[in-house]
Amino acid sequence: MATLKTITDTVHGTLRLEPLALGLLETLEIQRLNSIRQLGLTYLVFPGANHSRVEHVLGVSHVAGEMARALGLPEDERKLVQAAGLLHDVGHGPFSHTLEHVLSRELAVDHMDLTQRIITGDDDNVSGEDRAEFPDVPRIHEVLDEHGVAPKAVAALIRGPAARGASLLAPGGPKEARRYLASIIHSPMDADQIDYLMRDAHYTGAAHGMIDFPRILQTLVVHRGELGLDRKGLPALEGMLVARALMYSSVYFHKTVRIAEQMVARAVERSGAAIAEVQKMVDHELLSWLTQQGGLQREVALRLKYRKLYKRVLAVPPDELTDEAKRTLVSFKDPGVRRRAEDRIAARGGLKPGQVIIDVPLPELLISEPRIAKTDVPILDEGEVVPFAKVSPLGRALQTRQVVDWAVMVACPPAAVGAVRKAARSTLL
Repeated sequence: MATLKTITDTVHGTLRLEPLALGLLETLEIQRLNSIRQLGLTYLVFPGANHSRVEHVLGVSHVAGEMARALGLPEDERKLVQAAGLLHDVGHGPFSHTLEHVLSRELAVDHMDLTQRIITGDDDNVSGEDRAEFPDVPRIHEVLDEHGVAPKAVAALIRGPAARGASLLAPGGPKEARRYLASIIHSPMDADQIDYLMRDAHYTGAAHGMIDFPRILQTLVVHRGELGLDRKGLPALEGMLVARALMYSSVYFHKTVRIAEQMVARAVERSGAAIAEVQKMVDHELLSWLTQQGGLQREVALRLKYRKLYKRVLAVPPDELTDEAKRTLVSFKDPGVRRRAEDRIAARGGLKPGQVIIDVPLPELLISEPRIAKTDVPILDEGEVVPFAKVSPLGRALQTRQVVDWAVMVACPPAAVGAVRKAARSTLL
């Protein structure tokens, strides 16, 4: 077995891969991420956004390792956070977050739940047929066990320090809980966000994701078991959180990206297929499967292939909603209610069922990025811990900033824009 390899990463330069990382990279669960775009369908708007999930998880593992070294953590803790960084996204399905709200609704889990179960060996998102082709390739929990790393301890890091299971990080009981380890993986200032903001800015060409990562490393601290930052690093943290807010507004929730994602989500939702099986696919498999289904599913697949997307016909900001409209949108938590409204509008616009999309983005945003409004990083100021929002007016503003400028958006094929706009207004407003 090789003891060390190096690879060249677009964002971080030369990365060192130790035996544990090399073993994990050989698993089918990690390798399938090569065929899943990090930014889903964003390439339809930002043509450079073709990087894969495997690039991101390698970057997160590297960033987590650098944070551990900056904090002077022992080798066993560094290995733990690096493993968690490499594995934190193995639960993703095709086109990354695109189908996450469908998964959450149908199975009452999200990609982090699934990731934790895959790490511990309690679930698998590699199809049985594919796994049978490679019977000698070990699964993730087997590789971790081989290297003396507890799968349950790695899984406990995925949701951050507040998650159930954090006691696994406490060698002597809850009072000794090493919450900083989980914060390195999932918190308002974590390796995941540092890497995806830097990487996504690079590949999209957006200038918003620039982060002073070296300064964050220089000012990282652990205080009473919590990950925090010395006040000298406050500008770097503010810059990171501003970058996050701007990347969500300008890239991740760009209206055209959102429409493309909703087209795929509706095609899958209306197919009647088992979402657990769809979740095991990768990007090209999903598009091929949609094409084979015919009907709306084939139409969506071809529109994505040739970038003939639906158009936005209506977008209403939160402050323009009447109380009645708000009650209508709340009722769309039931997908059946929302589908019936979509189909009423489609019928009045001369379209087929499924060709109108009603998008209510906020609930889905909170599923895909639960950290979006969180800025609660402990700031160490002359030995005293103060909340970030208390020392940063910018932090307070970010807690209330709207990421998406519409509370509801309606989209449909271009030929029916006028008729659908009229029908949507009378139905929703």
